[in-house]
Amino acid sequence: MNIFNPRVYVTLIAMALLLVVPIASNSPFVYHIFVLLFIFAALATAWNIVGGFAGQLSLGHAVFYGIGSYAAVLLMMQFGVSPWIGMLLGALISVVVSVLISYPCFRLRGPFFALATIAVLEVIRLVAIHQKDLTGGAAGLAPPLKRGLEWMMVREKWVYLLIGFGFLVLTMLVSQMIKNSRLGYYLVAVREREDAALAVGINPVKVKLIAVMISAALTSVVGSFHAMYLGFIDPSSAFSLELSIQVAMFALIGGLGTVFGPLVGTVLVLPIAELARGWLADFGNGFHGLVYGVVLVIVVLTIPKGLVGRFGLAFGRWVDSLPGGRRQISAVTTEFALPKKNDSKTIGEPILVTDNLNLYFGGLHATNNVSLSLHEGEILGVIGPNGAGKTTVFNQLSGFLRPNSGDIRVRLPDGKWTSPTNPVEFAKAGIGRTFQIAQPFADLTVMENIMLGAFMNTSSPSEAASIARQVAQLTDLTPLLEIRAKNLTVGGMKRLEMARALATKPRVLLLDEVLAGLNPADVSKAIEIIRRVRDSGVSVLMIEHIMQAVMQLSDRVVVINSGSVLKEGAPRDVVSDPRVIEAYLGKEYSHA
Repeated sequence: MNIFNPRVYVTLIAMALLLVVPIASNSPFVYHIFVLLFIFAALATAWNIVGGFAGQLSLGHAVFYGIGSYAAVLLMMQFGVSPWIGMLLGALISVVVSVLISYPCFRLRGPFFALATIAVLEVIRLVAIHQKDLTGGAAGLAPPLKRGLEWMMVREKWVYLLIGFGFLVLTMLVSQMIKNSRLGYYLVAVREREDAALAVGINPVKVKLIAVMISAALTSVVGSFHAMYLGFIDPSSAFSLELSIQVAMFALIGGLGTVFGPLVGTVLVLPIAELARGWLADFGNGFHGLVYGVVLVIVVLTIPKGLVGRFGLAFGRWVDSLPGGRRQISAVTTEFALPKKNDSKTIGEPILVTDNLNLYFGGLHATNNVSLSLHEGEILGVIGPNGAGKTTVFNQLSGFLRPNSGDIRVRLPDGKWTSPTNPVEFAKAGIGRTFQIAQPFADLTVMENIMLGAFMNTSSPSEAASIARQVAQLTDLTPLLEIRAKNLTVGGMKRLEMARALATKPRVLLLDEVLAGLNPADVSKAIEIIRRVRDSGVSVLMIEHIMQAVMQLSDRVVVINSGSVLKEGAPRDVVSDPRVIEAYLGKEYSHA
């Protein structure tokens, strides 16, 4: 890290102010407000790892806070174990519970994870209430008074302030490390488009599980500290749905998926609510909820991306303009070395083979004994009328649909054959694909989209960025690297999908109507890029309706009609076949 980078010293100054203000005030009440601020900002930052980065709404996240609270207090009371050790055991239990909740839910799509967290939170709360001998029941527990830092019990408020600040820094450092790592990119990809994430070899269940495990552990240790700071715990506050919603709200107000958003949201809302409650005493009971609600409504209606999400980029550009700020890096750092063009167009051995694929959707025989092969160095065109079953076959070739019978085999670089069964296995076997309707990760830049493909072969962001620049050169995207994907033209999005697939270093590229919707200039550019891809050593299977492109590019053409292979051969032989003409134009044209 460059310590002279303005981003570093602006961050250090901002964080230092959080300590300077309470210390300068020397007020017990201000100390208390800032300790709470640090605790809730840390909880919101931990929640943001799963709720913001991964996009998984956890409305019962307080279950991990409660486990940490009770673990520290009970171990201290029952066995005389220091809370510093108790919080580690609580974190371990929270991780196990998070896996038990998440693993079955993450294998489904929909609100199941959110509902499961609420259900588990309520069940554990009720169990804690009824286990009076262990937990004290609804009356709660107060840890024994043992003075000393090893017991997290001291007279000086500034010690609690430093400990709370330490936990905040810990959670923010973990959040920053995740955001800038391959895991962070994977979480964003899964949050935005799970199918597109699968196509570049990302296992959504695995990355979401990692996120929730980290989040649960951090939430648990902060909960342990908060319990010792308060000196009292009870089931209703430790396993509180209100607490879960509160920390989620702080992250939402500050900006989901950002590192500083949860802290900013907490700083904005919590002191106002706590000060109002302190000044108004009993009259202000519940007033903090009104403050939270008003701020939340204002933010959602005016800046739905949150404060940091809305103003963070502009603030970052201002910081970078300061002396020593980031300099613009050249869009192209290395040349993309292509192999010499294969002018002889020699077709090699088969690399992708299907045998008698059959797939049923209820009573519909969608794929009927489809057998085809793609060879090394070949461009295979797949054509057929609308509804013929081309995309159904295509999705089986990339693992997104599993045939009821038949076999799909891919030849690996060492000559051995493998039969993948899911999209991740197909991607790792060297099968890259695009989608009929482009599926870019809209809020990421072109560079970041391509990096997501590159991450399949490297865990280094800098190396992934270098690969992205090389692939961008191949696909004519170099001038667009810093543009967000949602701002691209249709032609740009189609090229981006090719680039993202190529960044995985595939041996086979499956193109699903990659020319559809393009203007003539973009069609010509795409044809040239596909030729470059084949010449670089990647075999291509393309579904296409633009016959001009099929005739120009294809070495062989396969015609699919009614879920079956109707004709296979050289392009000119295929398009002149009466059966193909009949399938496209009708029986009256087949003998014209």
